Amino acid sequence: MHPDILSWIGYLASVIIVISMMMSSIIKFRWVNLTGAFLFSAYGFLIDAIPVGVLNGIIVLVDAYYLWLIYSKKETFEILEVSADSEYLKRFLRYHNARIQSYCPGFSYVPDESKVCFFILRNMAVAGFFLAHRTHQSTLNVDLDYVLPEYKDFKNGKFIYFQLKDRFVAAGFTHVVAEGNNQRYFNYLKKLGFTETATGVYEKDLTL
Repeated sequence: MHPDILSWIGYLASVIIVISMMMSSIIKFRWVNLTGAFLFSAYGFLIDAIPVGVLNGIIVLVDAYYLWLIYSKKETFEILEVSADSEYLKRFLRYHNARIQSYCPGFSYVPDESKVCFFILRNMAVAGFFLAHRTHQSTLNVDLDYVLPEYKDFKNGKFIYFQLKDRFVAAGFTHVVAEGNNQRYFNYLKKLGFTETATGVYEKDLTL
């Protein structure tokens, strides 16, 4: 193989591994790191640097093992409902405000007892927070659907909009409406079965 191509494989592997170190999501980190380690392993064997190839090959196996654990592990999801004036809730929102504002600009919390608000627990660890209010009697309007960085794998959303669907319907909700101005949020909603009904407005029928 041409030396220049080998060099570029090494550079690409290095860049990918550096990028993996900046991932806040454990799953994304494992996948990206596995890709970088695989390329580095191939690079090592191609230039006859056997220790480099073997070491990164081991890293590939380690990443693959932990990904298998993540995907095969059965997690327990629960919700923890809190009052609108919960002190913990206020402190949680203040602590995460910078990240919340990055994808939900202008969000501000005003305690209102009519709101639906609960924390999402994964294996008893707080993984996110959900806040909504009722509009048009049977419509649940989402104010905030926040997921902690290390849990951004769509499992929280699937739990809320699929496993809790019967609970929402029993409470009189037939539709969920979410609005925003962030493409990442829109992509998230689409993957959860929402359809765009107006610019920046997405809706999901809970009765289907």
